[in-house]
Amino acid sequence: MIEEKLESMGIKLPNPPTPAGSYVPAIKTGNLLFISGQIPMEDGKVLFTGKVTDDNLETAQKSARMCAINLLAQMKRELGNLDKVTRIVKVSGFVNSDSEFYQHPKVINPASDLFFEVFGEKGKHARIALGAACLPLNSMTEIDAIVEFSN
Repeated sequence: MIEEKLESMGIKLPNPPTPAGSYVPAIKTGNLLFISGQIPMEDGKVLFTGKVTDDNLETAQKSARMCAINLLAQMKRELGNLDKVTRIVKVSGFVNSDSEFYQHPKVINPASDLFFEVFGEKGKHARIALGAACLPLNSMTEIDAIVEFSN
């Protein structure tokens, strides 16, 4: 059902990105799935790079949405079926921001909005949005998530 919803939204999940370091993409413990930070990567290429400023806010929002799509791809890989998601518990968003940029929540909102759009009430979550001096591979954004699931 969730995958049909994604299809109706014009979203095709990519192959989940592989880690850029010495860690695993996700860990299951109990009924929680901890997903490592996802950057706006597709087919091995970072799609959105550089510092976020007031001038490129819309591009940064696209970057955050792509991170959320990669989080969905990791959920699918780990759970086999997105219908097993019972709650998006927490999202942490990091923004590769210029020192004079203060709109971090606005950058991460499209990721949060996507989870709500896809999962409805189950997509509402706790969140943090932070600025960072730099992010891996010079990506504009990086987002991780904690997800509750059923077996």
